[in-house]
Amino acid sequence: MSAVTRVALLIGFSIMQAGTLSPDERALAAHVDTHNAESLALLERVVNINSGTQNFDGVREVGRVFAAELERLGFHTQWVDGAAFKRAGHLVADHRRTGPRILLIGHLDTVFEKDSPFQKFERVDDHTARGPGIIDMKGGDVVMIGALKALQLAGVLERMNVIVVMTGDEEDSGEPLSAAREALVTAARGADIAIGFEDGPADPRLAVTARRGTMGWQVRVHGTPAHSSQIFREDIGYGAVYELARILNAFRERLAGEAHLTFNPGVVLGGTTVDFDPVQLRGSAFGKTNVVAEHAVASGDLRALSREQFDRARQTMAEIVAASLSHTSATITFDAGYPPMAPTEGNARLLAMYDQASRDLGLGTVTAVTPDRAGAADVSFVAGDVKTIIDGVGLMGHDDHTTQETADLSTLPSQTKRMAVLLYRIAKSGPPK
Repeated sequence: MSAVTRVALLIGFSIMQAGTLSPDERALAAHVDTHNAESLALLERVVNINSGTQNFDGVREVGRVFAAELERLGFHTQWVDGAAFKRAGHLVADHRRTGPRILLIGHLDTVFEKDSPFQKFERVDDHTARGPGIIDMKGGDVVMIGALKALQLAGVLERMNVIVVMTGDEEDSGEPLSAAREALVTAARGADIAIGFEDGPADPRLAVTARRGTMGWQVRVHGTPAHSSQIFREDIGYGAVYELARILNAFRERLAGEAHLTFNPGVVLGGTTVDFDPVQLRGSAFGKTNVVAEHAVASGDLRALSREQFDRARQTMAEIVAASLSHTSATITFDAGYPPMAPTEGNARLLAMYDQASRDLGLGTVTAVTPDRAGAADVSFVAGDVKTIIDGVGLMGHDDHTTQETADLSTLPSQTKRMAVLLYRIAKSGPPK
């Protein structure tokens, strides 16, 4: 008996022990088990299509695969061309009916481009497989599709008001960002609930109800060049490198330790000349030990849990930059970045509903992961329009964004069942109150 079969039997036994599922919900769970092999085949198929963000043809091909699956379920699909934001585009699929409007969010791209050595689905054992994007997040997309298929078989989907958005540039967002996320933001308008299918903390006992936003920052410094023996003279000052060091240390002294706030200088260059590419985040510097540095640059990220926290941090950082040492000057700029998804009562209620579905299925409790462990994701862009959101409910595993990205295949049917029952209950009873 395979490990997957043993897990399925244990899950089935747990469901019988739980005894709190309706006949329709038991049918949903049984459908997921019966069709798990089909879901695994779909997962292998899409993982084997390279869809690194810059591989536009590959992203579109994965989009076509999922579009066909959704069209068979009665969705009207549309490909939103990404030329305006320099990416492949997005898949939008609408199943407009009456009832609560539910937005389901996935993405088609991965971090593994065509030149990556990591290209194919590889079965490790009965319950484990490796592959590019297998958990981030093609597995989550397959969980979504599997839950919708179960709902169709139960005759529930035909009454549900669902819109699906699978973006093609989640791993490397197009620019301008407003154009790159326009389709997602438009789909969120009027939605009562949004669910993101990222792998989140990669633990089925946890889900995401809050995400910190992220934005990039860059500090550029100019100093007065001179012979090093004259540094600190009143008419020469401290040079660009000391000024940059002052700024970075003041960031640490003023801001480190605030809950949910982090800021990281990822690249630092300084010298007589500096050549820095802010897109590729790489560069070079030239200087001499006996010359006071004229230029310095640092680039990093800033993460916060609310817009207000972002605003306070940016103001503090700007004040620090403006207080220049003698004969130096500095500027700081911030990019648009990903917005935060602050915790809300609606998010907590939806998680409670998801947790109840999990416990009724005999799959254990689900609690909220700390937002400090939840990175930025597309779901944050809809937080301004949708007040009831969860994320991190996709396929689980470990080592995403690495060539060891691995899925725990036993969580494919369990995550799909949880979602099918949750969506069934939303369709039947409405959003959590």
